[in-house]
Amino acid sequence: MLDELRKPFFIVALVLMLCVVLVEIGSAMWINFGDQTTANIANSLDAARPGYGITYLSFLDSLLFYVTLLIGLALIFPERIQARVQGCATFIISFFGCFGMITAIFTALTMLVLMVTLLLSPIFGTVAYFALYADFDRGSANATLSLIMALKIAFVVFLILAQQRFLQGKTLVLLILTSLLANLIIGFLLNLVPGILVSITDVIGAIVVAILAVVWAIFFLIGAIISIVKAIH
Repeated sequence: MLDELRKPFFIVALVLMLCVVLVEIGSAMWINFGDQTTANIANSLDAARPGYGITYLSFLDSLLFYVTLLIGLALIFPERIQARVQGCATFIISFFGCFGMITAIFTALTMLVLMVTLLLSPIFGTVAYFALYADFDRGSANATLSLIMALKIAFVVFLILAQQRFLQGKTLVLLILTSLLANLIIGFLLNLVPGILVSITDVIGAIVVAILAVVWAIFFLIGAIISIVKAIH
């Protein structure tokens, strides 16, 4: 398959997925979370501003970028070296990735409990919720999600143009579908409720996406362990 790979299209696909991850990681710069005064109040309460959903997409899409990158590395390194390095690298990335994602899930759960508790604690709790979390900029978030989806679709198109046989790779195809589904989940939850409740559904979406990412990380971790054991024997 690699002998027939159209390298320019593949490189473009790889760059597009990298752009997706960079946009997601830097999504806080795309979304206006409120004025400086409100931000200072949030910091004083040690409560991060809402906007977890888009950032948490980077967990899944980083894995997708990594899998795509492995395919590209096979073009550079000999198969024997690439196979050995791949198992160790995948183990390290998956192992520490799982811990990072699980930590992120608990962080989001903490924020979810905080926001729901404030909302359901009249009078002062509800007032605090409205002051801190009711001004989620849904328009900017939707615009960012649209950009991410467009980049992902372009990634898929260029990947197919690079080699149609990529469609036969079940793991790659399922990971791509999971990534697209995660994008739709975040978009759906952001637009499901009135604006004052978007911060809550955003965190719920982030938790769902992080769980999907953990499942994939565990899948790659198991595969890496099997690969390492085979290499040792």
